[in-house]
Amino acid sequence: MPASPPDDVPVAFADPAYREAVIDLLAVIAYGEITAFERLAEDAKLAPTLEDKVALAAMATAELDKVGPLRDRITELGGEPFAAMAPFRSAVDLFHAHTAPADWPEGLVKAYVGDGLANDFYREIAAYLDPDTRDLVVSSVDTAGNAAFVVEKVREAIAADHRLGGRLALWGRRLMGEALTQAQRVAAERDALTALLAGGVDRPGLDLAAIGRMFTRLTERHAERMAELGLDS
Repeated sequence: MPASPPDDVPVAFADPAYREAVIDLLAVIAYGEITAFERLAEDAKLAPTLEDKVALAAMATAELDKVGPLRDRITELGGEPFAAMAPFRSAVDLFHAHTAPADWPEGLVKAYVGDGLANDFYREIAAYLDPDTRDLVVSSVDTAGNAAFVVEKVREAIAADHRLGGRLALWGRRLMGEALTQAQRVAAERDALTALLAGGVDRPGLDLAAIGRMFTRLTERHAERMAELGLDS
């Protein structure tokens, strides 16, 4: 059971359910960053050149650097960071087990499309949080610096082998399906996260129509990312 947060946190945290939901959200993002670090470091072994290996290793390091502020915020709210991450390990690990890339291009597409879908979802949720938490979430899922490198390398790979495009398009669809499946599983198992979207006395919430519009935006952004890579969605 998390301890009470300090007195200087926003009024929203007077609601224990909101505090629990925020700790859950920060914990799942933090564990996602840890696994992103591990995965990118592992995928670097598939890199065709030393320059590519170093670039992917730098991306991995950037993911790990984001864990510290998330961990500190969980502690500030009275939670224990690693205990808070524990409930999400199974779902996140299962996603990565089901989407292990077979080669360098698949690893790049996963880093761009798979992570991008999760990050878009967290940004959507962030709109319903207190300002400090919202800013932390948005900064934690910012991967704009990786976009140019990944897009360039995937387009180069497709140009060198036109048959690759079809396989990577199917891979992108699979990534989206697996990500949505695991997101639904996490939401079903963690009532606090589901309640978060319902809002509170000092925060707006989502009705069914708004949830539908949110998933439409997620789908559209996924299609945009696939197009940026030169792939059909």
